[in-house]
Amino acid sequence: MDETEFWDLVDSARDAAEGDAEDQADVLVDRLLQLDPDSVVDFARHFEARYNRAYLWDLWGAASVLLDGASDDAFDSFRCWLIGQGREIYEGAVHDPDGLADLLEDFDDEVDGDGEDLGYAADEAYEQLTGTELPDLGLPDPPAEPVGTAFDVEDDALLPERFPRLWDRFRE
Repeated sequence: MDETEFWDLVDSARDAAEGDAEDQADVLVDRLLQLDPDSVVDFARHFEARYNRAYLWDLWGAASVLLDGASDDAFDSFRCWLIGQGREIYEGAVHDPDGLADLLEDFDDEVDGDGEDLGYAADEAYEQLTGTELPDLGLPDPPAEPVGTAFDVEDDALLPERFPRLWDRFRE
C-alpha cells in the first residue's frame, strides 16, 4: 500500500461516516478487512508514522486551544483524529498548527478532536483476519518528548500569542 492508497482509505471511511470519528473507525475496520494482512500492516505502518510525526509541541498547543486543554491522552487521541481528517488537513497542521484555523470548517470540542478508535483500526482488522496481534511495524521508536521547543500547553496567557488565528476563531 502506498501513501495515496492510505489516504484514500482514510478519506473514503471519513466520507462514509459523515465525519464521525467513531463511525469512521468502524468503517475503516470493515474496509481493512477486505484487504490481505500484509496490506493491513502497511496501513498500520503509514498511520503510525504519521502519528509519530505529529508529536510536536506546537501541534499539542494547537490541540490545547481547540480542546480547551489537552492532556497527554487527549493529545494522543487528537493526533489520531487529525490523521482521520485527511492528508490536506494533516499536512497543513503539521506544517503550521495555527493554520488549522483556516483548514477546519468548524470544530466542536464535544465531538471533534477524539480519534482514539482510529488508532486501533488496523490492530482490530489484523486480529480479525489472522487471529494474532499486529506484528512489529519496523518503525523507529517514537520520540520520548514532543519535537520542538517545549512550552506549557495549558498556559492560557501564552496560547493566544502562539496561536492567534486558532485562538481568535475557536476560543473567543
